[in-house]
Amino acid sequence: MPEVSLDFPRAWVEFVDPSNDQQVFRCDLTWLTSRWTCIFGCGCAGIVPGREDDGCCSHGAHFSDKDDERRVKRWARQLSGEVWQYRDEGRRNGVVDEDEDGACKTRVVDGACIFLNRPGFAGGHGCALHAHALHSGRHPLETKPDVCWQLPIRRTYRWVERPDETKYLEITIAEYDRRGWGPGGHDLKWWCTGATEAHVGGEPVYRSYAAELTELMGARGYDALVALCSERERVRHPVAPHPADPERRHEGPHAEHGEAEPAHIA
Repeated sequence: MPEVSLDFPRAWVEFVDPSNDQQVFRCDLTWLTSRWTCIFGCGCAGIVPGREDDGCCSHGAHFSDKDDERRVKRWARQLSGEVWQYRDEGRRNGVVDEDEDGACKTRVVDGACIFLNRPGFAGGHGCALHAHALHSGRHPLETKPDVCWQLPIRRTYRWVERPDETKYLEITIAEYDRRGWGPGGHDLKWWCTGATEAHVGGEPVYRSYAAELTELMGARGYDALVALCSERERVRHPVAPHPADPERRHEGPHAEHGEAEPAHIA
């Protein structure tokens, strides 16, 4: 099915960060109460033609900063051959490369990220860093590159000046749609956030991504978001539902949700 348009009505909410009154969260309720879920390995079409099994891992992952890069390297040294298909290659030639602009990212090997275990690997298909986290009782946000555990949530910042010349830092929590990738995002073969096939989650994004949102917003910020999202869900026909959600998802939190939620393993 075709993806929905990038431009459609959205419901936003703003609230002061409970932990810092100099910051204001601006959150996309349309996205956060949607039924999107990762369908890697369960119908994901991939972002590159002919490489559906890669999901969104075909190009490798750019690091957010040096700390992110060092953290991933540290976890890579702990990966065993049982959970990482390309362990020998990574140990021999490293896991980091540079793109054409000199930005550091994970290496691409055999057409996809070096940490991506391919179908048929005994340790399982999917991200080796993700698998290691699950096997060691950790959350994958501890081991994966920032961009990987945050997707498809996008956090951005900007300073806003009020009429009285005071300022606050606006922190936006929203959908990482095609435009989040820059101009190249429009060239992706497929992108899940606007695809109805991926809006089959058993619970809304603000619930299924509780750990990630808590990391991005802080515990008190996340709790405030939950209260606002829950209030929106109590409305039988909320304003500006996500158009990729099946229509029955718009019937409120007491509607039946027949589909099982795929495992988020990409």
